[in-house]
Amino acid sequence: MYQPYPSTGQPTKPLRPAPPAPVRTAVKLMYVGAAASAVELIIGLALLIVDVKAAASGRFGGISVSTPHMKPVLITAWIVVGLIEIALWLWMARANGRGRNWARILSTVLFVLATLQLFSDVQQAVRPAGAIEPVPGLLLALLGWLPGLPAVWLLWRPPSSAFFKPQAFTQAPSRHL
Repeated sequence: MYQPYPSTGQPTKPLRPAPPAPVRTAVKLMYVGAAASAVELIIGLALLIVDVKAAASGRFGGISVSTPHMKPVLITAWIVVGLIEIALWLWMARANGRGRNWARILSTVLFVLATLQLFSDVQQAVRPAGAIEPVPGLLLALLGWLPGLPAVWLLWRPPSSAFFKPQAFTQAPSRHL
């Protein structure tokens, strides 16, 4: 049997095959999700800082900003949450591209949480009379949610599932003495 030189005498782990097309596409969609989250962060931050209507009414996103110290806290929270969201997209893209099954499951859980958040945003946007209030935040949330739907679907396709199966390790046959 051929062994590459130099050898440490230890068997090497079998190489994982290249990701199939659905996984590669899902990873690209996750990068799109990270970019969409960056756009959401920037636009939301701009709206938070310069939204004259919210400043006049003393509210933004359902939170009172009438006290002077609340606006910087809200801006800081917006930035931190936005950066965490971008980091999660990038982390999931990298881990899924490497065939980590836990990442596929976590990506699905995060997508379900994003879907629940989107439904909550829609419910807040609909007034009791049934008229839909034009909410830029709702459009931004939808922008960040859209790449997740096809990405999660692609991660659970049959070619992807075969890629995420744990790799079999060859073991020496056991000897019974």
